[in-house]
Amino acid sequence: MKSVAFAGLGAMGKPIAKNLLQAGYSVTVFDICQEVVQELISQGAQGAANPREAASGKDIILMSLPNAAIVENVLLQEAGLLAGSHQGQIIIDLSSVTPGHTQKMAKLAAAKGVHYLDAPVSGGVAGASAGTLTIMVGGEAAVLEDCRELLNVIGKKIYHVGPVGAGDTMKLVNNLLLGINMVAVTEALTLGAKAGLDPNTMLEVISVSSGRSYALEAKVPGFILPGSFEPGFAIDLQHKDLAMAIQTAEELGIPLKVGNMAQAIYEEAQVKGLGRKDISAVITLLEERVGVSVRTKK
Repeated sequence: MKSVAFAGLGAMGKPIAKNLLQAGYSVTVFDICQEVVQELISQGAQGAANPREAASGKDIILMSLPNAAIVENVLLQEAGLLAGSHQGQIIIDLSSVTPGHTQKMAKLAAAKGVHYLDAPVSGGVAGASAGTLTIMVGGEAAVLEDCRELLNVIGKKIYHVGPVGAGDTMKLVNNLLLGINMVAVTEALTLGAKAGLDPNTMLEVISVSSGRSYALEAKVPGFILPGSFEPGFAIDLQHKDLAMAIQTAEELGIPLKVGNMAQAIYEEAQVKGLGRKDISAVITLLEERVGVSVRTKK
């Protein structure tokens, strides 16, 4: 059984680390929040004072961190993960960052003889807790195979999508579609409600018609119809992912006209104080503007 270091025990990282512990892995954890570190220690993990200590002597390092700046800091600070790494070690970054940033970190890791996989996930907190995430892996296929048993603990669908950076690219493509689809769903439902259609009827019909999507099927019954917008997948995170997709597109010379329009709507939601609400809460912007409510009638 491989020994594991885990950095980042947030909404996604904590349940992933718990699943590894329950599967029998030896897990050493690091997070700036000592309360969550102690929670994991109570469940069998070892605690580390800094990332270097967490990484020392481990077979695999996992990171689940909020953004590229934090990934870079945790890896490269004086007491960072790379300072505690050794030749042949494997770093798996579950965070969502840009492909260019991942490629930069992978080069620095390679200089120390450390393998690097970018492995962003899809499935949200529920998938992290259930161990059913979809994992999009960029990096060497042979390195992925060395880690597949571990990844099978946290995800049910694991895809090798290309070299280092390809996992992050795949995640950006996926979340670009999610962000756009969510906005489209809210506009369509608001139009229908304003014209007199029943929201539940719209959901039923569209779910078996050509307009169906994950945004419709997961976010409408679970969030919009009951008017409960606790995440879920937060607007702040969707905004971050769209920003990375737009940045990557600019680097490649590709205009994202619809993506930019969707991003503007999420920015408006943030200004309204909705950043920590589920992405489906963007519907409230249009509801307020046109004077309609897309909710199940009580």
